[in-house]
Amino acid sequence: MLKLETEMEGKKAYFGDVRKIFKRNGYTLCGSWEYDGGFFDGVLSREAGETIYIRIPFHVLEGELDRDEAYLEFGTPFVIKHVVHLGLDKDEQSLLAATGLNQFQEPLDKDGQIKDKSKWEMEGEQAIGAILDYIS
Repeated sequence: MLKLETEMEGKKAYFGDVRKIFKRNGYTLCGSWEYDGGFFDGVLSREAGETIYIRIPFHVLEGELDRDEAYLEFGTPFVIKHVVHLGLDKDEQSLLAATGLNQFQEPLDKDGQIKDKSKWEMEGEQAIGAILDYIS
């Protein structure tokens, strides 16, 4: 994990406003959100089972996350790398995956080692800069 030094940390905005901005810029709301916080995730690179993500954490200051009027404060963005399986599982979960009961495989490495850290720090900071242009 690489923490990014940007002006995003401490920024505040309404969920309904920033959700549209993030979506236009290729980000999604991480599926593990809670009513009091979550993450916006964007893909910086995807190649041969390795995906490098930028993740922007936030917590809710007022309201609940499923409402446009929820007021958010952003935390420190970071870059992470996931390494996933390419091919079929060879364990007991294979039957579940084949029948559609287990849609997702576990990553081989949820927090893979990131090579060329300065490159990904720069890429992440540029991606954040594109979002900051829209958030006051």
